[in-house]
Amino acid sequence: MFITLLVCTFAIAIATALPLWHNPHWSVRSFDFPRLQLAFLAALLLIVQLLLLDLSRPASWGLVIITGLSLAAQLWWILPYTAIWPKEVKDARAEDPERTLTILTSNVLTPNRNAPALLKLVEQHQPDILVTLESDQWWEEQLAALEKEMPYTIKCPLDNLYGMHVFSRLPLHESEVCFLIEEKVPSMHALVELRSGDCVRVHFVHPAPPSPTENDESTERDAELVIVGRSVADSDEPVIVTGDLNDVAWSPTTRLFRKVSGLLDPRVGRGFYSTFHADYWPLRWPLDHLFHSDHFTLVSITRLPSIGSDHFPFLTRVKLAPVRGQDQEPLRPDGEDHSRAEDIVRDQSASKHDVPEPGE
Repeated sequence: MFITLLVCTFAIAIATALPLWHNPHWSVRSFDFPRLQLAFLAALLLIVQLLLLDLSRPASWGLVIITGLSLAAQLWWILPYTAIWPKEVKDARAEDPERTLTILTSNVLTPNRNAPALLKLVEQHQPDILVTLESDQWWEEQLAALEKEMPYTIKCPLDNLYGMHVFSRLPLHESEVCFLIEEKVPSMHALVELRSGDCVRVHFVHPAPPSPTENDESTERDAELVIVGRSVADSDEPVIVTGDLNDVAWSPTTRLFRKVSGLLDPRVGRGFYSTFHADYWPLRWPLDHLFHSDHFTLVSITRLPSIGSDHFPFLTRVKLAPVRGQDQEPLRPDGEDHSRAEDIVRDQSASKHDVPEPGE
């Protein structure tokens, strides 16, 4: 029994410590994702140790301490995404349709053919903007009916799992499709005009993940997030960045993006809102995101029902309220963060100047 618990303890400890290594290889970065699951396993293992080990032996206490530290480390990363943490984004005080922006982000999964389910959600929730990821020419044709009510569009149908479409009820200005880091991975950038006449700079992104079937390392994904973050940090205008980041909310890379961009995460203090994997509830984590500048407060954030994809759609309503939002506090970068960001973009020969700046 002791040997079994020893092996389990060191497995949990390694899985906890490995992501602290900044190695970008997928085999290391993949441990950024299942922190909630690892916290659950560490808590279960700790209970088993306390019940079954001979606690009069120093070696037994050694295992208990290692497991306890592993659990504490996992909780440090994930607790901000629970209701016990202070909210990073304030709740909107009152409805104001003229200054409210509703965005529905949906990774549709290219081979998925349940377009009617997504159309039904659009009809039900009436988003101002629909962003689809992994949408190819078939999906473009199925969603064409939306253009009657959402006539402002940006289209980039691809059959490589990185197609992207935007449908908007609100006017889009200076729209642009870019391939910031990888030649087959697009992003979209525009200025959306609210009903009030105010304009918001929006960036829709879907960088490729580190995985054995795509990129061996996370450097391409990380570089795209860093240069977009650096670009929006220079803006004094309202900004939103949304999409499937192929990264979890609590990872070092997403935290780095939040630090260099100065954007806020409405999940903090509210919940995980895990959007992937839709079919396997024990293996879920938040991959689809919306970050915004302090010009906004939050009306609502919702994970919508499955449409047959491996991702749940993600619906966010924010209200432009710069006076109320001005004292909201984002994460602050330090010297090490700036140095790490510089190393990431240098590795990919990328620059924030590669990112369009609509409205600037």
